[in-house]
Amino acid sequence: MRLRNIPRAEGVIREHRFVIKRPEDQKGCWKQVFGNRNPVYIEIGMGKGRFLLNMAKAHPNINFVGIERYSSVLLRAIEKFDTEEFCELKNVRFVCMDARNVEDVFAQDEVSRIYLNFSDPWPKARHARRRLTSVEFLARYEKILCEGGLLEFKTDNTELFRFSLEQLEEAGWPLECFTFDLHHNEVMNQGNIMTEYEEKFSSKGNPVNKFIAVRK
Repeated sequence: MRLRNIPRAEGVIREHRFVIKRPEDQKGCWKQVFGNRNPVYIEIGMGKGRFLLNMAKAHPNINFVGIERYSSVLLRAIEKFDTEEFCELKNVRFVCMDARNVEDVFAQDEVSRIYLNFSDPWPKARHARRRLTSVEFLARYEKILCEGGLLEFKTDNTELFRFSLEQLEEAGWPLECFTFDLHHNEVMNQGNIMTEYEEKFSSKGNPVNKFIAVRK
């Protein structure tokens, strides 16, 4: 996907009070960042922020960290946060970084849940290691999730979903539950908060896949 560069994005990110500028300095200290001992949930590839912000609004006793690699995309999430609907939230922080460095930013047992929503499928076989559900990334998540911590993944790409289920098995991660049609699964869809893309895609009647896996 070709991303439009927004020149002002870097400046907004640099100045915003809820963007963590040197996240590696906070490793092991995220409870101090938020000023409480609530669980820390992270979304990797948060896009425009709809999911993260609505989750934070619905769950004020959980701390949410949104990770986005691209500054022009993160800008949109920050702008959404600064609207009247979300600007009073205290349990949100943003980080602009590559997900490959996640273990440099969070310590072992520091994260209770990881969300991956509609991640880049990297369809070419030679790029499989870049997929956020590959065994390489699962190894990274294992280093930061607490015992019993959860990984939640949603995608409209069924081929990627099947690949992800295979990677979980290869890595030895137990599956708590999964579905190939989230919005018609009464149990798993309960309390589901949609991303921008999920709403657009599902409105056409297309199925969404989801799994919840437990750190091995």
